[in-house]
Amino acid sequence: MAYKEDYNPTNPGVKWFNDRLPILNTVYRYVGAGCYEPRNLNYWWNFGSLAGFMLVVQILTGIVLVMHYTPHVDYAFRSVEHIMRDVNYGWLLRYIHANGASMFFVVVYVHILRGMYYGSYKSPREVLWFLGIIIYLLMMATGFMGYVLPWGQMSFWGATVITNLFSAFDFIPVIGDDIVNFLWGGFSVDNPTLNRFFSLHYLLPFVIAGVVILHIWALHIPGSNNPLGIEVKGPADRIPFYPYYVVKDGLGLAVFIMFFALFVFYMPNILGHPDNYIEADPMVTPAHIVPEWYYLPFYAILRAIPDKLLGVVAMFASILILFALPWLDGSKVRSATFRPVTKFLFWLFVVNGIFLGYLGGKSPDDIILHVGDGGISALIFAQVSTVYYFGYFLVLLPFVSRTETTKPLPTSIAQAVLDKKKG
Repeated sequence: MAYKEDYNPTNPGVKWFNDRLPILNTVYRYVGAGCYEPRNLNYWWNFGSLAGFMLVVQILTGIVLVMHYTPHVDYAFRSVEHIMRDVNYGWLLRYIHANGASMFFVVVYVHILRGMYYGSYKSPREVLWFLGIIIYLLMMATGFMGYVLPWGQMSFWGATVITNLFSAFDFIPVIGDDIVNFLWGGFSVDNPTLNRFFSLHYLLPFVIAGVVILHIWALHIPGSNNPLGIEVKGPADRIPFYPYYVVKDGLGLAVFIMFFALFVFYMPNILGHPDNYIEADPMVTPAHIVPEWYYLPFYAILRAIPDKLLGVVAMFASILILFALPWLDGSKVRSATFRPVTKFLFWLFVVNGIFLGYLGGKSPDDIILHVGDGGISALIFAQVSTVYYFGYFLVLLPFVSRTETTKPLPTSIAQAVLDKKKG
């Protein structure tokens, strides 16, 4: 459990307020000098606070954009153009919001992968891990619905393709035939669909904020994990969150804002699709329908399986399998730093995931590797990568984690830090 101290203000007015509404005490205990964290947290731990920052940015910019957006199929596309051309700094707000979604997923992907590498899902942090995955699922739903709102060609056809996937469950009695019609609000993607997606896109970020509060609460019960994966053993292993990690997070935030600004001001459309600057037309199908980049690995898994139902099940299973990670990994050592085989397999998993994202943006018939007069298509590569994706969770990790010879663990965090400084 993270060591915490209570806030004892000396100012009578502040003390009177804190005694009746202990907000200052909560801040002091969780993100102030009263909160003590492991002294060896590296910059990979910055991505949790960066994710919180991006959530606030998305909510604030979204609230302002809604003031000028019209959720109707006849006006949605024009209202976005109105924001870009006529609203003071509307172009900036829209570019921050659109690119902010991508930045949000970047930091969350790094945050999840950091948790996987350092074993942050292991006991006693399972609930913390589950809440993180729930946040990720809510983000995916929110991002998809937001992608529909500009009502461009890719918005319309992306919504049509993705919602049609649920027709794979038409074998379910009573509700199976009605799932897609329920999502659409009718018999095709139309105005009721746009209204539903707009309403949920506006609501879900606040639901995410609520789950984030639970996530932070669950984090402070056992305390933060650390790169060594060993528990805090005494005062020498801890340092106050303020000022040490506040300053460290501030530096990370400054660097991240510069990276974010690079996209907003110099290449705001590089992560989007040019077809979304064409108003939605149900009579004209784009040559190649693709979702946003942060869905592409799962889109590749979907297309890698010829059967529609199995493809949809595999796509959802590729995310839901993360809930089983605390039990799939049977090693008593948390951090992959001391598990050489696991470390190699993990980085291979990361490369494989990036490759799946690349394949998801290609047509299945595209030749990726030319061999003689023929070649290997994107579909074949996607099938191989899908096998490794599930093989990592279901075969390699369970087997290796229970049989691997690990490196010796340090006796304490403080000793490891001092030894590193001497070295």
